[in-house]
Amino acid sequence: MSAPSSTPTHSAGSITDVAGIEVGHFSDTRRPTGCTVVMARDGAVAGVDVRGAAPGTRETDLLAPGNLVQQVHAVMLAGGSAWGLAAADGAMRWMEERCIGMDVRFGTLPIVPAAVLFDLPMGDARIRPDAAAGYAACEAASTAAPAEGNVGAGTGALVGKLFGVQRAMKGGIGTASVTVGGVTVGALIAVNSLGDVIDHNTGQPVAGARTEDGKALLDTRRALLRGDSPKPLLAGTNTTIGVIATDAVLTKVQANRLAMVAHDGLARSINPVHTMSDGDTLFALATGRVPLEGNTPGMTVLSTMAAEAVAIATLRAVHAARTVTVGELHIPCAADLAAARG
Repeated sequence: MSAPSSTPTHSAGSITDVAGIEVGHFSDTRRPTGCTVVMARDGAVAGVDVRGAAPGTRETDLLAPGNLVQQVHAVMLAGGSAWGLAAADGAMRWMEERCIGMDVRFGTLPIVPAAVLFDLPMGDARIRPDAAAGYAACEAASTAAPAEGNVGAGTGALVGKLFGVQRAMKGGIGTASVTVGGVTVGALIAVNSLGDVIDHNTGQPVAGARTEDGKALLDTRRALLRGDSPKPLLAGTNTTIGVIATDAVLTKVQANRLAMVAHDGLARSINPVHTMSDGDTLFALATGRVPLEGNTPGMTVLSTMAAEAVAIATLRAVHAARTVTVGELHIPCAADLAAARG
């Protein structure tokens, strides 16, 4: 496996700009895979919205507005397909040791929902995030702007696989934040989409399926509409997952709504999106540090901010990604493909 061509970059804004949020990555050195924890030690009101048809998730039912639990303490994002859900066990152990969680009389119970993406084509598929990986991600968590690109849950991510993995490009993890009226909304997105990643400002593909000679972007949307035949696909072999966080005070109903509308950001920046082979899942966390009152933004503005942060973070994920070679599989990144085209 070749080393990344440069160190992953940081954005000018990140999800850790939201008060009460920490992020930690674990990247496995044995093959491209890993996990990322988004932590709210003091608890956060949470919601979730699953749009992809092949999700791999844990503890999403408890986030429904009518269910008992009101707050979560972390969200785990991981590679490794369904096996990667074990990373949440490590986060629970780390938080329990520090008495972070919900008092259930017989102990402190951390609430840690999780979602996974499919990165098994990259190297030895028997290596995937486990409880030790989740624990290590928590050890690394901080309020600093998290690294982007080939790290954490984005380590083994690919994009544009509709015409075969050999014509795909490197995905990754990206983050961004938007602040309006003293309220911040941040996003952290691990991009492993079946479709291409689009610059939402120009409408042009940035990373995705390449032409047969591998030297240029195919433009998957146009290829499908002119009748090009995609490769047969296994369900769930892709998926974009992420977390939106805000320092606003929200109810569970509002948090679920924020997760729902945040998918608009994916729709602007991935095409096709929410397919039968994607398990696209977004969580929303509200730390409640800034009350929604007076001139602070209401849900309409927060929703617009969330979609924008998601679109920016998705684009940043592929801009920060770096080319990887694993065995005979060579996966270029957006920067290297653009440089090769001159």
